[in-house]
Amino acid sequence: MTYRRALGRTVRRARRYLNEVATVGPADDYVREFFHFGQGAALLAPQGVIYNERYLSIGEGTLIGPNVCLSAGIAPEQEMLHAPVISIGKRCVIGRGSHLVGHWSIELGDEIQTGPYVYVTDQNHSYEDPESPIGWQTPKESAVKIGSGSWLGAHVVILPGTELGRNTVVAAGAVVRGHFPDQVVLGGVPARVLRHYVKGEGWRDGAPG
Repeated sequence: MTYRRALGRTVRRARRYLNEVATVGPADDYVREFFHFGQGAALLAPQGVIYNERYLSIGEGTLIGPNVCLSAGIAPEQEMLHAPVISIGKRCVIGRGSHLVGHWSIELGDEIQTGPYVYVTDQNHSYEDPESPIGWQTPKESAVKIGSGSWLGAHVVILPGTELGRNTVVAAGAVVRGHFPDQVVLGGVPARVLRHYVKGEGWRDGAPG
């Protein structure tokens, strides 16, 4: 038992060291592959699947958590129509296991934080022909924007065409599609406005107006 505990300590120490060494920062040659990689930013280890880095922009001071997947397109070396496809602002924190999958435009503002396992995409399969397999039908893209200062809870799903205003809270597990104003709390499947802020009056239940 003493041997097992000693071995366990050694393995945990080695794992911490390897993760520290494998973390990607601005001084690493790898970041030259990105459209932009800001000072003070980091890809924490172990990294998830990351490809087509030349279409990915990561702002200053932003931390990308362990096992986060960042991808532009559906395959490495795919040529996109413009760059960046995914833009993450300054001083953001992207929770572990999250996925940002862009094909046209995903834009996150500054100082956004997410819980773990958040999924954001700007593309979905169409369903024009009920006789054809869904996976073979032509996908459709629609830009996504998430306002600065927002918080996305664990397991939130952001669907194509979504635009969130500044300082928005999205409750855990919500599935979001549509345009929403500043300073609201969203929740549910599909997500709706649960609370909104009125200047000089404070928080009110339901949607504004």
